Amino acid sequence: MSGQPVLRVRELVKRFGGLLATDSVSLDILPGEVHAIIGPNGAGKTTLIGQLIGELKPDAGSVEFLGRDITALPVHARSHLGLARSFQITSIFLDFTALENVVLAVQAHDGHSFRFWQKAMDDAALLQPARAALEQVGLGHRADIPANALSHGEHRQLELAMALATKPQLLLLDEPMAGMGPEDSARMVEMLRGLKGKVSILLIEHDMEAVFALADRITVLVYGRAIATDTPDAIRRNPQVRQAYLGEEAPVA
Repeated sequence: MSGQPVLRVRELVKRFGGLLATDSVSLDILPGEVHAIIGPNGAGKTTLIGQLIGELKPDAGSVEFLGRDITALPVHARSHLGLARSFQITSIFLDFTALENVVLAVQAHDGHSFRFWQKAMDDAALLQPARAALEQVGLGHRADIPANALSHGEHRQLELAMALATKPQLLLLDEPMAGMGPEDSARMVEMLRGLKGKVSILLIEHDMEAVFALADRITVLVYGRAIATDTPDAIRRNPQVRQAYLGEEAPVA
């Protein structure tokens, strides 16, 4: 991986009263890279993601995406530039089929009116990317199944399809393995591995086995500060990281 960073974060600061949630955080996400952010509960991971996606306004610092300063841009404007987020809690419509959910995501991203929803299901320009995204995540054969009949793991796959259908340049994944059993987690890891090199991914995940299997680089947050950014092997060997996080919550062998 080389070239200019897809995302460049510099000295990002966010305070909530007396709490410093992000403490001068700087990082770069490279083209095609899977970059994981790990840290204990309360480390500031979700606050950082909120600032990157535009839900939270930083108190200081800057966020650049594809060479453009987006620090002041709202969520929808960042989405149109190619920044997509998959949430920790699924945001699908349970009464819609899997295909309808993805078509809705494409429709919303493209700015189409929902007043013409039924026509949208006959629109090849919406259906084609929606079906392709479902195939990409292994749900092509479940396209016509109502979302409320899908398993928890399939909900995660569906949400990923909804994000991918918008053709993002950068995908922000917030706990994609949350609540999954070992089999579903392994399936998600393989799916994300298949995306490596095709889209840049910023991954927040507590499953350390998944993180070390997927990440090209890892940034460790502790009390809002990035204490290290390096390859997985280097992060495993970093004494400061082991003391602050890995040694307490994950094997480092």
